[in-house]
Amino acid sequence: MANQIRQLCDAAAGTTEVLQGNIAFAVGCVRGGVHAADGYPGTPSTEVIDRGLSEVQDRITVGWSVNEAIASAVAHGHSMAGRDCVVTMKIPGLFQAADAFTTGALYGMPRGAVVYYIASDFIPSATQHTIDPRYLFRSCFVPVLEPRNHQEMHEAAALAVDIARTHRTQVVVMPSGDLCHSEGLVRMMAPQSREPVEATSGYREFNALPNIARANYDRAVKERMPALTAMVERSPLNRWEKGSGKMGVITYGICDMYSREVRKSCWHDLDILSLAFSNPLPMDLIRRFHESIRGPVFVIEDGYRFVQESLQLAGLKVEGKAAEDPLTEWTPTLVAQRLGFELMRQRPSVPPVPRPPSICPGCPYRLFALEVAAMRNKGLIDVVFGDIGCYALLYFLNAVDTALCMGAGEATRQGFVLSHPNEVSRCLAVVGDSTECHTGMAATRNAVYRNIAGVKVILDNSWTAMTGGQPSPTSPANLAGQAMRFDLPATLSGHGAKVVVVHAYDRTEIREALKTALAEAAEGVFSTIVVRDGQCLRQSDASTQRVTADPDVCKQCGLCLVCPGIEKGPDGAPVVTQLCSGCGGHTPACVQMCPFGALHAVSPDASAPATAPHYPKPPESIPLPDLSQTQLPDRLSLAIRGVGGQGNLFFGRVLTRLAFLAGYGEHNIVKGETHGMAQMGGPVISTFACGDVVSPMFLPSTADVLIALEQGEVLRPGFLEVLNPAGTVLLATTRIVPLGLPADKYPTDAQIDEALRGYAVRRVDVLARALELGDPTGRMANVVMLGLLSSVKPFDVFPVELWHEALRSVNAAPAVWAANYAAFNAGRTM
Repeated sequence: MANQIRQLCDAAAGTTEVLQGNIAFAVGCVRGGVHAADGYPGTPSTEVIDRGLSEVQDRITVGWSVNEAIASAVAHGHSMAGRDCVVTMKIPGLFQAADAFTTGALYGMPRGAVVYYIASDFIPSATQHTIDPRYLFRSCFVPVLEPRNHQEMHEAAALAVDIARTHRTQVVVMPSGDLCHSEGLVRMMAPQSREPVEATSGYREFNALPNIARANYDRAVKERMPALTAMVERSPLNRWEKGSGKMGVITYGICDMYSREVRKSCWHDLDILSLAFSNPLPMDLIRRFHESIRGPVFVIEDGYRFVQESLQLAGLKVEGKAAEDPLTEWTPTLVAQRLGFELMRQRPSVPPVPRPPSICPGCPYRLFALEVAAMRNKGLIDVVFGDIGCYALLYFLNAVDTALCMGAGEATRQGFVLSHPNEVSRCLAVVGDSTECHTGMAATRNAVYRNIAGVKVILDNSWTAMTGGQPSPTSPANLAGQAMRFDLPATLSGHGAKVVVVHAYDRTEIREALKTALAEAAEGVFSTIVVRDGQCLRQSDASTQRVTADPDVCKQCGLCLVCPGIEKGPDGAPVVTQLCSGCGGHTPACVQMCPFGALHAVSPDASAPATAPHYPKPPESIPLPDLSQTQLPDRLSLAIRGVGGQGNLFFGRVLTRLAFLAGYGEHNIVKGETHGMAQMGGPVISTFACGDVVSPMFLPSTADVLIALEQGEVLRPGFLEVLNPAGTVLLATTRIVPLGLPADKYPTDAQIDEALRGYAVRRVDVLARALELGDPTGRMANVVMLGLLSSVKPFDVFPVELWHEALRSVNAAPAVWAANYAAFNAGRTM
């Protein structure tokens, strides 16, 4: 990724590339001359630093802070030094940083820019609430820029810095999470550079004393806001797409994309006023638009009803959402329906497979969760107070009950036992290592300070794992690669807490530590149990260790079936699945769960010859055919459903390169992706479209092909409805039954066939084909399916050489390219 980011930062102005929204913004920070960036990982904002700016640390000062409030103060310090700084977070992070945000909002002295990049998630996909912060922004008198597409994401940082410097204000850039994680065509902006701002009044005005705060407020109201209002009124970024005047839409942010998709497909003479800023609003422009419309005017906005209520308070008659309407994020289909179009096709009668997200196979948290669930079943634990992180998924293992906000689990436990002292030895608080360092340690201090007995468990996997494995104070090194000096157990001990450290893959040690700590809680002791020595497996080297069952000893009791990496085989004995991770080389959880000693961990003999499959050598270079005489479709689109971990995202990367090679970069290319907790074994969807397209989310009857990498996923609501009546469904026969789901709750082949009656369907066993090719994990099944796609209309219009070159360009490593080449060609013959 580092080379790609560097190349994008150095590319000539006007160079086109398809970029994820967060990456487009990150590259825009560097090309826009921003001096620094700070933040805390939070989906959907994380990639700005994690996959973007962290790769070019020689060009921008960048780092992860322990929480959003600290990151905001770091950004404030950069600005006092005259340097421009972006600070990244999601909406709950804004409220964690609210003290710094609200105080800093009113500073009006010459300084470097402070730009808050606050990614919204109003669905929510990976956020604990859907609170709309625009009301807070308005009360803080800060301008709010809401990008509408990937190009505006790319240019947002430089624009925000200019506004911040000109109007002496901090600026909010608030993109939709769908825009952050989808991909679109971006043309590289011209590089810019800025000298740091020289402070003209010293530093003493950067103070929160009441007399200074009063003067800052007055200046913001009387000087800043009128100037900002004049700016947004004349901004060329506001777009008025004129139609017949029969119906109008006022929109902003990603809803602009959805509204224009409807205009293109359903109502070509729809009038749209698209706003660049949600605060302040260009009321004069809005009134002129409103007066030009003879029929109804709709406000289409995500979140609550901020603009709608603002316009209604100003006396304008507009339609939008009722006060009791729970809708918080639109889609093109929902926009079309609100405007009066009925587009939905009949939905499948078979309910989809319930597929909650889950911790990864072999996760170091699993044995802890199993022990807690067992103690609950025995009546030893009544409630477990949880927190925000991967361990929140222990809810689905009956090992966590509650979650409030980052770091709140232990404090909630304290309040609970203060009101119910008899529960002090019958409850736990559970937090992750990065969350403990974020805000959880304040509750640890509070327990010691107020002498509140109880048990707090800290699950330490050494990373901020839920958001992709960013470094935290418990990681081996920080973002700059400097060795970590922070010692979590020593820090807890220094607070005055009793500290017990146990191994994450030692079931007996975990059980005994919990029993002892709960017993001591009844005697007035506050204990912290640190469960460690098991790094997040996604950040560790892959283990070749696997598990085998002795059929003569196995009683087929099912007690070992605790992980997606193991399942009941045809004869009733447990067998390892392709999802098995070997528990990172530690004693596997399933082995420890077997009471009969029938399971054994095995590793390949290091002295034995390698048995890796041998693939024919693929071409090192691929001559590309001349497409000048080929009639390419004006528009192509497909949607792919599967289960987190099946490789949906790989499809999009290959198809993007294919579209570029075919010349669609002169038009538009968009790609949508599911991110967040659904990636943890939950249902995921990816979309791709090129040509005459606007949105990465589709209207009904507009997709040429649907692909289901897991057969039950084809039943997800809204999936079949987007297929063009002449389109094709490619259905993998792969079954991934969620852990604990009774066999009779998974739809039968007959039920799925009935749901697909009337559709053109090709049912294929891509997993079996991948296994035949020598892939023991089955992870090449997605490449096999890609090969099949290349033979299906309308995607068969592209010569095979283009497909091969697209596939090679995604990963040209010789071993990977050889395997992918073989799998792709195998798919073409199915």
